[in-house]
Amino acid sequence: MSEHGRPLRTEGPGAVLTRRKPVERLIAEGGQGEGGSLRRTLGLWQLTMISIGATLGTGIFVVLGEAVPKAGPAVILSFVLAGLTALFSALSYAELAGAIPVAGSSYSYAYATMGEFVAWVCGWCLVLEYGVSVAAVAVGWGQYVNELLDGIFGFTLPAAISAPPGQGGWFNLPALVVVLLALVFLLGGARESARANTIMVSVKIIALLLFCAIGFQGFRSGNYADFLPYGVTGVSAAGATLFFSYIGFDAASTAGEEAKNAQRDLPRAIMLSLVIVTGLYVLVAIVAVGARPWRAFSGSEATLSGIMKDVTGQDIWAVLLAAGAVVAIASVVLTVLYGQTRVVFAMSRDGLVPPIFSRVHPRSGTPRANTVIVSLFCGVLAAAVPLGNLADATSIGTLFAFALVNVAVVVLRRTQPAMKRTFRVPLSPLLPALGFGFCVWLMGSLSTVTWVVFGIWMVLGLAVYFGYGVRHSRLARTPGGEK
Repeated sequence: MSEHGRPLRTEGPGAVLTRRKPVERLIAEGGQGEGGSLRRTLGLWQLTMISIGATLGTGIFVVLGEAVPKAGPAVILSFVLAGLTALFSALSYAELAGAIPVAGSSYSYAYATMGEFVAWVCGWCLVLEYGVSVAAVAVGWGQYVNELLDGIFGFTLPAAISAPPGQGGWFNLPALVVVLLALVFLLGGARESARANTIMVSVKIIALLLFCAIGFQGFRSGNYADFLPYGVTGVSAAGATLFFSYIGFDAASTAGEEAKNAQRDLPRAIMLSLVIVTGLYVLVAIVAVGARPWRAFSGSEATLSGIMKDVTGQDIWAVLLAAGAVVAIASVVLTVLYGQTRVVFAMSRDGLVPPIFSRVHPRSGTPRANTVIVSLFCGVLAAAVPLGNLADATSIGTLFAFALVNVAVVVLRRTQPAMKRTFRVPLSPLLPALGFGFCVWLMGSLSTVTWVVFGIWMVLGLAVYFGYGVRHSRLARTPGGEK
């Protein structure tokens, strides 16, 4: 018997794994949680800023220093490659977000098209994408905090409390602090968090434009002489790392149950944010490589700040950029953590993870317990694991989820061709197929260690699903699932 007094449906193993949640049911349950409902307060501007806030940050401020040594000046092509991969997937996200405007993002899209097991795998990858991304971004924030302290006060935090184990420290306190600050904002509600994010996004765009204006003064065309030192292999390897820079454009899709007009605004927000972010990335990369020989990027962390100091010979510009980076990266932590909590919220509502994660506080309209638990987990992870390992682990989880989204578009076109869609991927199924292919290609460019970590993560996810989710799934307890 189920917890509601209904007999459990008896299904074969294959039927259990492939049961689908109808789109109509997904939409009907939108906003509903245990004890309360999410509130629809976000418009197009706020949704666009959420996606930009989640995307524009550590990737360009920190990871650029790791990518340039892999590709040389051709890192610009790596940004384009990663951007194309993101674009194909963004088109698929835009169509699905307009057709199925719910909080679960690609997890919910997979549930409606490919069944519960694939949805779980996708959701588990999103937990890796968002959760580990928060931690990785928080590590980058700590690096720029030290840069700022050095520029203003002439000292930095001791390595013991500002670096993770393996990098000369015991505990990365700044990384934990920024996650806890994001926690405070999120507990206040989606509208308040969106307002804070909009201010922070404006600051970081200004900071990057300032870098371009100052950095261009040190531009040397000779820095592009050896353009492809490692060939196409180097471009794809750097592209796989830089894909981390594009993670987050799909964050708006996690706000589907808090958007005022989700079907209209979600596709627009996703595409608009990706265009703005890609333009800024390419511009910054061109200036950065032109202002510093590519071999000098090796071992550089606060890359842009250092370039401004080299070009001007003055600390003030580097301090200003470091201050902008501190604000910029904080907004990434805020918005990505928001996305993580909403994905887990949707999984909990479906019964695949414990119900505490879908409990909504009636006064704030937020999943408070969910937010606290997820934030503490991400904060401890950020304090204990180095950035490089986190960035690549995030990329592989994201690429896997994006590949599934491209498949979901094609499946939904075939199974429900008459469904209302406020945006349609052009040249389907060609562009979704290209999106899938690019994701697989970049996944293949990641290191063996990253694949091993991903494999361990997936084995853990399967253990959680078969140990808990498959037995507590709401589709197992209530009618309405599809085979």
